[in-house]
Amino acid sequence: MAKLAQLPRFERAAREPAEGRVPRLRTRYYAFLSYSHKDGELADWLHRELEKFRVPSALAGKLTANGVVPRRLTPIFRDQHDLSAGHDLAVEIEAALAASQFLVVLCSPTAAKSRWTNLEIESFKRTRPEGCVLAAVAAGEPFASDMAGREDEECFPPALRYKYDRRGHQTSKRAEPLAADFREGGDGKRLAFLKLVAGMLGVGLDELVQREQTRRQRRLAILAAASLGGMAITSTLAVTAIQARDAAREQRREAEGLIGFMLGDLKDKLEPIGRLDALDGVGAKVLTYYQQEGTSDLSDAALLQRSRALSLMAEVATKRGDIDGALRLYRGAMAGTAEAIRRNSSDPQRLFDHAQNVFYVGEIAQQRGDFKTAESDMREYRRLAGQMVALGPDNMKWRMEVQYADVDLGAVLYAQRRYAEAAAQFQEGLNTIEAISTADPTNLDYRKSVAESLAWLADAQRKVGQYDAALAARQRDVALLDQLYSRTHDVDYRQRLVPAHTALGNLYQDRGESAAATEQYRSAIGHADALAAVEPDNAQWLEYGYLARLALVQQLLTERQSGEAGTQIEILCRTAHNLIARDGTNPMWRKAVANCLMVQARLALAGEAKAQALNLEQQAVRISKSVHTDDSVADGILVATSYRWLGDIQRGLGDLDGARNSWSSALSAIPVGVTEAPPDTAERMRILSRLGRAHEAALLASKLQSIGYRDAGQ
Repeated sequence: MAKLAQLPRFERAAREPAEGRVPRLRTRYYAFLSYSHKDGELADWLHRELEKFRVPSALAGKLTANGVVPRRLTPIFRDQHDLSAGHDLAVEIEAALAASQFLVVLCSPTAAKSRWTNLEIESFKRTRPEGCVLAAVAAGEPFASDMAGREDEECFPPALRYKYDRRGHQTSKRAEPLAADFREGGDGKRLAFLKLVAGMLGVGLDELVQREQTRRQRRLAILAAASLGGMAITSTLAVTAIQARDAAREQRREAEGLIGFMLGDLKDKLEPIGRLDALDGVGAKVLTYYQQEGTSDLSDAALLQRSRALSLMAEVATKRGDIDGALRLYRGAMAGTAEAIRRNSSDPQRLFDHAQNVFYVGEIAQQRGDFKTAESDMREYRRLAGQMVALGPDNMKWRMEVQYADVDLGAVLYAQRRYAEAAAQFQEGLNTIEAISTADPTNLDYRKSVAESLAWLADAQRKVGQYDAALAARQRDVALLDQLYSRTHDVDYRQRLVPAHTALGNLYQDRGESAAATEQYRSAIGHADALAAVEPDNAQWLEYGYLARLALVQQLLTERQSGEAGTQIEILCRTAHNLIARDGTNPMWRKAVANCLMVQARLALAGEAKAQALNLEQQAVRISKSVHTDDSVADGILVATSYRWLGDIQRGLGDLDGARNSWSSALSAIPVGVTEAPPDTAERMRILSRLGRAHEAALLASKLQSIGYRDAGQ
């Protein structure tokens, strides 16, 4: 099972903002209407028509690939009408997008140039697949930007023209959104409108047009019947009989469609539907049906359908934050798929279904810090993936499951600081994806997975001091990402290049190759600044850029280049305060502020402003002690480093007793009896040296030198 946020983390710091930061709206919108306000007249009409449209009764309640067909397409969100007078407009729009099932984009050359329209599409497509975005062409020409001499006619905003992957990243693949042509000479206003509606309902346009015509004809028939007296009764009875017959047929079709829908990969429908209540209802309805049938004597197909319904409801529970409920449901689903395997263990699809439930149970355990359970489940997931491949060696889907399982197991081991074992798992995952990529070298998704595996492997190898191997893996990672970005100009590859260059710079820095490290940090900052210029509010990009700039600043201060260091620190701290202003409780952003204060203190100390340096470092110590992440060792190292610098400043002020107390506090902050990465060991060595424990410091220095680590002398 591929994790959706599987970007390799830089020192466990690059994390996306928590979901809870977007305010939850009471209202769930059927659609979000995105448009340039210069197209307001058509937007007014479209908004009005959508909200007053009544779905034909024969279609209402029907289950399609887009969910249960509603009776009305309401409410429709428009920023002009629906926003409150709150001061945070962007956050409210983001919340409305998150609460909308569909996005309807009114396309024109003006909309194509609108930054806000493009941002709305980007925000929506990060959590929805292409099928939930519909285009209403008002003017201009779709994809005119690809036509020489007609670029100004482009009516599709950039985000509408490209597909987004499961992780919410823009790809280089051209999107083909469902488009209704409202232009003169196009579909015609009414037909274009019905095309939009059909796309949202998940029904065929012909079916909707027929229903629309039938409804209009019925209205005319009723009017005519009113003047024909007795014939009206006959006509009414005939119509009623037809409706009853059609209703019975629709009920049968609904039941058949429900079973077919459950047989498909319903989990993949969760994101595009975006209606947790509807999905929960579907799952509950299926479970109720099978309870009536009795679970003890369910057929194989019914048993699997029941398990898929439980898995669906578990995913809904996860989205709602009900982790206990999700775990209970996943375990119920897992019991069903285990029974299905007991009945027939040679069916790889059954193994796949069971493996997904095993993975999710393990993932919940990992999130809760229960690494023993998580590891057991991930090993079982890996075993099941191996069985799939044994049964279907030519099936790339099964082989990808093996790769996912190796990386997921490696991540659990990495979280436990079992770096050598994690490296072995990441190597297995790399071997698998390289073989798959070699078989299909044109598949960019496979090549991106190669880069991800290389990044994980390099990080684990660095932790155990395998610098030659780590450098080779990270250099390949950077080269591959550079190649992919140069070929596609896909922003996803560019954002991955920021932590990749930073991590490569850290490897060079560990080896004492300062010039090479500085070059990598500057490359990372260049990519990060270019990304921020396009989307300055993207917190993940800001955080990546912050980490790259912090590494460069520390390098500059070590080399006593105070002038440039001061300029970079100003940008660094502005970014840190920008992040913490968004969420003061985010531990990684609190850590960013602490590091900002530390480098400011170092700069002040270099300029002989010792009193200022003391004040800044005391603040850094206080904030560092308030940082609590899922890596207690990294938290301890942060506190230790801040105390070490505080001691250095106190020594410079002549307060030797205070300095010794600070260094003793620094040593106490580092956990004992845990696996340390070389930079962690180097921090311990520096503190021991300051405390006069020269022999212990020398032993650590010898150990570090034996693996190729060179202390920068911070």
